[in-house]
Amino acid sequence: MKPVYLDYNATTPIAREVAEAMTPYLYEHFGNPSSSHPYGVVAKRAVEAARGQVAALIGCQPAEVAFTSGGTESNNYAIKGVAFTRRNKHGNHIITSAVEHPAVVEVCKWLKTQGFRVTTLPVDEYGCVDPVNLENAITPDTILVTVMHANNEVGSIQPITKLARIAHEAGALMHTDAAQSVGKIPVNVDELGVDLLSIAGHKLYAPKGIGALYVRSGVELTQIIQGAEQEGGRRPGTENVLEIVGLGKACEIAARDLDKNAARFQAMRDRLHIALAQELGENKIRLNGHPEKRLPNTLSLSFRGVEANTLLSEIGEEVAASAGAACHADDIDVSAVLEAMKVPVDWAMGTVRFSVGRDTTSEDIDRAVDVVSAAVHRLQPEGDVPGKPGAPAKGEYKLTQYTHGMGCACKLRPQLLEEILAALPLPLDPAVIVGSNTSDDAAVYRISDEQAIVQTVDFFTPIVDDPYMFGAISAANSLSDIYAMGARPLFALNIVGFPDRRLPLEVLEDILRGALDKAAEAGIPILGGHTVEDNEPKFGLAVTGIVHPEKVLRNSTAKPGDALVLTKPLGLGIISTAVKSGIADPSLAGKSVEVMATLNRAACEAMLEVGAHACTDITGFGLLGHLREMTASSGVDAIISASAVPVLPGVWDLAATGAVPGGTLNNLKHVSAHVTFAADVSRLTQLILADAQTSGGLLISLPEARVADLLAGLGERGVNEAACIGRVSARGEGQIIVES
Repeated sequence: MKPVYLDYNATTPIAREVAEAMTPYLYEHFGNPSSSHPYGVVAKRAVEAARGQVAALIGCQPAEVAFTSGGTESNNYAIKGVAFTRRNKHGNHIITSAVEHPAVVEVCKWLKTQGFRVTTLPVDEYGCVDPVNLENAITPDTILVTVMHANNEVGSIQPITKLARIAHEAGALMHTDAAQSVGKIPVNVDELGVDLLSIAGHKLYAPKGIGALYVRSGVELTQIIQGAEQEGGRRPGTENVLEIVGLGKACEIAARDLDKNAARFQAMRDRLHIALAQELGENKIRLNGHPEKRLPNTLSLSFRGVEANTLLSEIGEEVAASAGAACHADDIDVSAVLEAMKVPVDWAMGTVRFSVGRDTTSEDIDRAVDVVSAAVHRLQPEGDVPGKPGAPAKGEYKLTQYTHGMGCACKLRPQLLEEILAALPLPLDPAVIVGSNTSDDAAVYRISDEQAIVQTVDFFTPIVDDPYMFGAISAANSLSDIYAMGARPLFALNIVGFPDRRLPLEVLEDILRGALDKAAEAGIPILGGHTVEDNEPKFGLAVTGIVHPEKVLRNSTAKPGDALVLTKPLGLGIISTAVKSGIADPSLAGKSVEVMATLNRAACEAMLEVGAHACTDITGFGLLGHLREMTASSGVDAIISASAVPVLPGVWDLAATGAVPGGTLNNLKHVSAHVTFAADVSRLTQLILADAQTSGGLLISLPEARVADLLAGLGERGVNEAACIGRVSARGEGQIIVES
């Protein structure tokens, strides 16, 4: 059964009537509208017919409609077009609101860099602009006021008519982003009093990639795209006839069915709201947005004590919704809209936007109520206990759907960690060989002249869906810290955070079994551990090992002239993110699991055999982050060759799609001051080199003369993807040069 779709504010399906209208222009009527022959004439007539359909919906003249690629381009053209046309004649001041879509916010930010002055108006608790605030902010040099018609997150409708009147009285133009309102409520440009209005086709059952901008007759705009004279000289480029026809038909249908659809939308929206309030209790949910002056299809609810992304992961297989604005769906931060409305943080973090559409049925709503309410009961701190209604049943579970982040990519940002650790006192015990004053992978404590104890702890959220493999990978990752110190593990303890309201205990049993088997492969027992209840599954090991005090390998003893060898390929964080998003090939996902579950035991044995100077394992801070720790601690600089770094197949393509974990972006930002990239090292390459790994390989610093022996020893032990990736260049301050 398909999930119930309640995310119509993000996008709508193409209406069947729209698709049927488009079909002839997909196959038969393919002419260029600028051509004078019959093929071109047919296409030109279709474009003009669509222009008339758009104009009829918003009450303007067809000549006042310019087709664009969507709402974002319409907003860019409107705001930049006015700004550069009127700057030299009228002023450089633009006024906007605190709840605009990024397609407006980012344009205004950019205009600030071009010398424009931008004022952002506050909003009230409902997300609405007070016209009095506009009166107080507007000045003789204000050239444009841009305020959205209806908010995409909470649905509140702005008093555009009043705002436009104030703008015009001061000699400014008025623009509104109507992407969310067109097709849902009446939108008439004369009644609103606007000079410019943006439309996004995919919000009203037209295709993605098509939109329109209303430009009142007499308003001049500077072109932002140069080219030929299409669209009356306003938007050059051969017209997208197929999608223009689709937008026109969608507008015709929207005008025809506006009242009927609005009534249906509101009925479905209110049915959802009332039922959730009854199921959960009104004290556990909060409505965001104006209670009446709101889009009829939009319901923004906050669930107390629940994180929105956790809730969406819980219901994702059965109900599709958004955490606030769709543009921030992967971001756990409070949205700018909720911040501007001063929604308390404990409520704001649990905000989910439900938006209904033409295809939403009563059965859909009732099913969504059951799914959402059961999930909230499980997630809220005072929720049901296991065994009572709402407790999870046995079955197959995808663990990555139960967490907002994955594996070592969930580590605290290195910037924050460094700041915290710098404020703590250093250990004074003379028996401490390696402590918190270094960036090493484990602590080392001397217990005799012949023996030292090595201790490490590591745990994280699921990096794979299979519980058994999650346990195995977590164990391999924890053991890696012991191997990176050149030590031998002795035993381990489990560390467990488990959501017993969300997952059956059989899942935990599988996790523990996976860890136990991996520990057995390492030749050690797991002797116990500690568990706590948590909304997200988390697992890892505290591992104790042993090493000779004089044979400890640190990350702070790399020497100039050393070669740098990496024993596992990069890209694990990117692949894991792609797997969670559903875009990774199964064979690639399987390869990444194999790499993560492989112990670094063989790599440790090989490096001890040849005599390494320094070592660290590559985990959450990525290759560049851990190499930076090594160079800074050792007081050296390093050079690596990007082309020599082993990378898992398929990673480049996945990174290009944007399947990059947030931890990777943080890593790259953190090391940027210490890394110099050659001009031909692409942004994608930089991201891969900073990719947050889970159970990655060892980075070994050793005399260059021993590299061949190390690689041979690794190969004999089945470590076949290791590579020499660079060298320690000289004494220095920890700087890194990345060559192509």
